[in-house]
Amino acid sequence: MPHDTHPTDTPLVHAKDIVRRDAARGETLLHATSVAIDAGERISITGPSGSGKSVFMRALALLDPLDGGEVRWQGKRIARAAIPRYRRHVAYMRQRPALLDGSVEDNLRYPYTLHAYRDVRFDRERAAKLASQAGRANDFLDRRASELSGGEAQIAALIRVLQLTPDVLLLDEPTASLDPESARAIEALLRAWFDAAPDARAWLWVSHDLAQAARVSTRHLTMREGVLGETQSGTQPATHSNASADTTTGIKR
Repeated sequence: MPHDTHPTDTPLVHAKDIVRRDAARGETLLHATSVAIDAGERISITGPSGSGKSVFMRALALLDPLDGGEVRWQGKRIARAAIPRYRRHVAYMRQRPALLDGSVEDNLRYPYTLHAYRDVRFDRERAAKLASQAGRANDFLDRRASELSGGEAQIAALIRVLQLTPDVLLLDEPTASLDPESARAIEALLRAWFDAAPDARAWLWVSHDLAQAARVSTRHLTMREGVLGETQSGTQPATHSNASADTTTGIKR
């Protein structure tokens, strides 16, 4: 299915003052935050464990309810009924994605059984090409998911996402805890996805590795205690003395 066209001056994703709270503990997990993700951008986010990076990513993916603000797609508000379609364009990948019992191919076929993808069909040849780009052998799609290493499982999960041709990837530490070879394979696969349409795609990549963050991005954000900040070129990561203050990052003026 062809993706919608969009004006070049309109962000693909625009979060406006989004907030997430833990009502049970009376704690604000994500302070009011705004960020624009434009087509062609590769953005990294770093910050300490527990600083709110995953909370922020899940909020952008509309996987958790917002306690304030809104997320827009190509300048438009997203109705509740349109969230599944939004997730076709904006795909979230967590650090340890779950695989189903069965073969790798069974896992790759699974999304096409969902209502949101009823208009498209699994393409084994394309899936095999993605596996090859990640350095996997010809029999990778036939292997049992339960027999895959951690790195191979992550590659399978990434192929499952990339075959659906999203426009934006929200990558929550996709190479954490992987060996260097597997991490390089993941990075290569993601670079190939981006380079196939560099003016129409974007990613937001959470990493605990500052060297990787610099390698995979042209724009660097930081998260501290639920507050998002931007690191300007040639400066140190931003710090925030008031964690409850609203933060506006990267909004087009």
